[in-house]
Amino acid sequence: MRIRCPYCGERELIEFSYLGDGTVRLPDSGEADALAKSVDALYLRENPAGPHDELWLHRFGCRAWLRVRRDTRTHEVLDVAFADRAIGG
Repeated sequence: MRIRCPYCGERELIEFSYLGDGTVRLPDSGEADALAKSVDALYLRENPAGPHDELWLHRFGCRAWLRVRRDTRTHEVLDVAFADRAIGG
């Protein structure tokens, strides 16, 4: 699998670290039930088949956080953007 970094260009997977589901939104830590909501968001979620947003770190490159849309069935990388931006935008 290869990922196209917006700064560095296309690179081998070994340069990147998977950081998790790009669709998970953790609750505000000030909420009364924040811990329970965090556990649910991180551990009790769907395992999608098909296009899915993920967070990746270009660990051995520019160290940018990336939002990668990847087909979980084929591992085809469909789109890449900086993590602070929406896919396709």
